[in-house]
Amino acid sequence: MPHDPNNVVRVNPNEPQTGVIKRAAEVLQHGGLVAFPTETVYGLGAHALDVAAVREIFSAKERPEWDPLIVHVADIAMAQMLVTRTPPAFDELAKKFWPGPLTLVVYKAAHVPDEVTARRNTVALRQPRHPVASALLAEAQLPIAAPSANRFGRPSPTRAQHVVEDLGNRVDLILDAGPTPLGVESTVLDLTQSPPAILRPGGVSLEELEAVLGPVTMSKCVTDQVEVKGLRGPGMTAKHYAPSATVELFDGEPSDMARQMAERADALHRQGKKVGAIVSEEMRNAVESHTQLVACFGAWGAWEALARKLFGVLRVLDSQGVDVILCPLPPAKGLAMALRDRLQRAAGGSSERK
Repeated sequence: MPHDPNNVVRVNPNEPQTGVIKRAAEVLQHGGLVAFPTETVYGLGAHALDVAAVREIFSAKERPEWDPLIVHVADIAMAQMLVTRTPPAFDELAKKFWPGPLTLVVYKAAHVPDEVTARRNTVALRQPRHPVASALLAEAQLPIAAPSANRFGRPSPTRAQHVVEDLGNRVDLILDAGPTPLGVESTVLDLTQSPPAILRPGGVSLEELEAVLGPVTMSKCVTDQVEVKGLRGPGMTAKHYAPSATVELFDGEPSDMARQMAERADALHRQGKKVGAIVSEEMRNAVESHTQLVACFGAWGAWEALARKLFGVLRVLDSQGVDVILCPLPPAKGLAMALRDRLQRAAGGSSERK
């Protein structure tokens, strides 16, 4: 999409320049859209209590109105202004994990627009940790509704260039602070259920949450009649975070997955397909000679490295015109659970090969 380079402004990721932050805050205060980095991915921000501004988010992203937004807050006090009541767990979790990659779903106050919450009576709240996001919230002095700054359903943006590629001039201002540190979205935890339910795994693990709360359940993706009821949280559709290429997944032991990926690549080549693969270092030799493009994220178990690279690699392989992307599935624990979730949704919820 064509874009005006003047809407992209470099900002120091650790000590953001006051003038840049002030400019971005003024855009938000006047109903505009600002793409900014968080520690997870880049967000597309608007004044959360300005209905017209919030609608611009949906228009820019081509996002369906039944998919709710996360509201970013400067601190717990700002969060309290957006809710009717909070369970004791809210304060306990906020004090432990905020600022950080944890989004809490609680009952909303009446003045929070229905457009933000998919017309549900709950709102998803998070205090981000990234210095740029923190400075922007402090300067603007308003809650910022901000889903990921990409076209709906695409891999999330972990660099400003990804925002430019997807949204271009649909954004008034893009703050470029380089790559995001974590690279995978926040965990979304619904506190209106008992026991609490993870709606989307992310940067805070199930194990970390259970250490504080006790039992926590895992929610399934889309419910029936989602267009009527609205999703309980963002990123819950069966197909999401998806490149244009088909994604095929493999589960099991690393050596078995490498063998299966090589065999599958050969079969796809015979069909005339261009194949890319995402592999660990241990899998590279077995897979590399069978595919045109291989992206290696490091040793098996280096989930932080895969999290930082995953969405960017999906975009790069797309840009190289591959038809199919082969990828092993990380185990369902810790940060790897979030990566497993994103890959399964990138594959459209299709069952993995074993």
